[in-house]
Amino acid sequence: MPTVHIMNAYDQELKFLASRIASMGGLAERMVDESVKALVHHDPALARKVIADDDLLDEGQREIDDKAIVIIARRQPMADDLREIIGAIRISSDLERVGDLGKNIAKRVLSILETPQPVRLSRGLEALAQLALVQLKEVLDCYATSSVERIGFVRDRDDDIDAMYTSLFRELLTYMMEDPRNIAACTHLLFCAKNIERIGDHATNIAETVHYIITGVQMPLDRPKEDKSHRIVLSGE
Repeated sequence: MPTVHIMNAYDQELKFLASRIASMGGLAERMVDESVKALVHHDPALARKVIADDDLLDEGQREIDDKAIVIIARRQPMADDLREIIGAIRISSDLERVGDLGKNIAKRVLSILETPQPVRLSRGLEALAQLALVQLKEVLDCYATSSVERIGFVRDRDDDIDAMYTSLFRELLTYMMEDPRNIAACTHLLFCAKNIERIGDHATNIAETVHYIITGVQMPLDRPKEDKSHRIVLSGE
């Protein structure tokens, strides 16, 4: 009977980590979505809400770290369970960074409220964010269902995010060259775009962690992890 009780308690501890990851994932997704909405619709109140919500995400990461350390010290897990616990620590760290990136976008909103922005560029950022959020949602679904069928596809989709970011980067540079009055707003939008592109990178990190948790095998490192914006050179004409 004591052994059964211990195992039940252990299972509940592992389920707690998974549940906390799900909560953090939902909050991180919402923060990014709301920060981009605040940017597109010039909504300072929504931007401030996103900034305040970051404290909740930080608290979630600390809670997972503390719980994981206690589980490891008390239960001395091995193999599958140890991968699950270490994986939860890694995923929570990536989700905390996603929240930071959403908060950074929200801060930019407050800086460019009075600066005119090309609607086309704001919509481009919105499309880029939706692509990154779909990737993040899918990989969190893979984690919740312990499924690896779509992990490779989700990770490879990061190439689409990189391509869209590179295109947006080029367009923003063009706007700045055409009219120096666009430089301030477009510079902030460039930072926002880079933050969104980085969200895709963190979703890719989570995909690789989930694959390792489930299979015990690391994914190959043959996929390049970079956008092509550093290769863009525009003429002065």
